[in-house]
Amino acid sequence: MKKPDNVADNPGLLPYASNVGAPAIKIENISGWKQLNAKKVNKQFFQKFEELKEEYQKLIDEFKLNELIYSAKYNFEPIIGESYYLYYDKKGDVFLSIINPNEWDYEFIGTFKMDSNNKWLKI
Repeated sequence: MKKPDNVADNPGLLPYASNVGAPAIKIENISGWKQLNAKKVNKQFFQKFEELKEEYQKLIDEFKLNELIYSAKYNFEPIIGESYYLYYDKKGDVFLSIINPNEWDYEFIGTFKMDSNNKWLKI
């Protein structure tokens, strides 16, 4: 038996009404909701991006600092948790020392400690 053209096989699965007696489909205006939530989400993305950018910059600074100290001259094995002082010598080379900056007149760069991961931290 042939079905009429206006009869659907699975009317409950259609995204639209399948007969004349079905309620009218009204499309809601959600553009305001979209704009408001898009602003909120974009603000969250921007905030997260700024946090990641700041964290990345801190990582780069730590890397450069550790690279500077590990390339410096020193004739001792640093002890974890002890304070050390970084200087420029008269030639402009960098060296690490246990001597406090008040005890001589080399150009002082900063005070550092090595943590348990062998990473240098500025004090």
